[in-house]
Amino acid sequence: MATAPARELKRSARLQISRGMKTVLAGTIILYIASAFFAPTSVSKVAQMGMLPFAACLAIVGLGQTLVIQQGGIDLSVAGAVSLTVVIVTWGPDRNDDRLLPAVAAAFGAAIITGLVNGFLVTKTKLNSIVATLGVNALLYGVMMGLSGGSPRRTTERLSHFANDKSFGLPHSIYFGIILTIIVTILLKRTVFGRRFEAVGANPRAAHATGLKIIRYQIGAYVAAQILYCAAGVILGGVISQPTAYQGDDYVLPSVAIVVLGGTSLLGGRGFPAASAFAALFLKQLDMFVLSLGVPYGVRTIVISVSLMLGIALYAVNWKSANFSFKKPDKELQLV
Repeated sequence: MATAPARELKRSARLQISRGMKTVLAGTIILYIASAFFAPTSVSKVAQMGMLPFAACLAIVGLGQTLVIQQGGIDLSVAGAVSLTVVIVTWGPDRNDDRLLPAVAAAFGAAIITGLVNGFLVTKTKLNSIVATLGVNALLYGVMMGLSGGSPRRTTERLSHFANDKSFGLPHSIYFGIILTIIVTILLKRTVFGRRFEAVGANPRAAHATGLKIIRYQIGAYVAAQILYCAAGVILGGVISQPTAYQGDDYVLPSVAIVVLGGTSLLGGRGFPAASAFAALFLKQLDMFVLSLGVPYGVRTIVISVSLMLGIALYAVNWKSANFSFKKPDKELQLV
């Protein structure tokens, strides 16, 4: 009987919204209010319909990065993974709708293989995740260049309709971002698998002592991340009529930034995927806000970097215990 209240407490705790979710929600609301006053064009219907599909793609990429960071790593193969997917789903069909599905299947197959390679290098060879995924990223770019030569190609009509057609006034790409966010959040926060996944990320040694197969969860994080990158690449290939071969370059720093802004610890452990998705919306709207003010691209990059630093400071510093007083201690005052 004594264990029943404890179980109910754990269940209720898992329903609570994380601190990161509350913070990023408040920040997004404040940003939209500021945008309405100082840059109204950034919140116009045209601007939002142009921005939200890219925010959805970034949110999906951020979900994958969240999984990796929860396991104590960082995935720098994002750029190559997204770019290779875009090339496969546009070059493979060559504007032939009948060849689209095999191309998409090939893209997801390549993503699974890439995730297994990343996971193997990190878990079996004990390479640092930054070094391992950076090397795999170079390999992915090599494959991409071998397939496309770096030249862009137009997407197929079917893929364009798949991503851009609207239901209830919103493009399908936005719904895919929402659906994937819900799925990943439920799997991590409301299932036994999710609890074990977070336990492995928080303390691999303790998880191993309890009998959990930590390598499976760690490799699974990299595979799932690559699948999500691939999904984002497929949608991105449809959103943009003629994507470049380097379409994934813009997703490396932002993917890490939104995870940090969403409150997930860079040391691994518990996280809230939905917070990363909302942070993607915040970051994209921030970009729209700064762009509407006519700020140069370099300054926009600095703004994103500053947002990342503020996010790290917000969650890494114990502000309650921090002492910012510049007054002399009482003993020194007495001596004076």
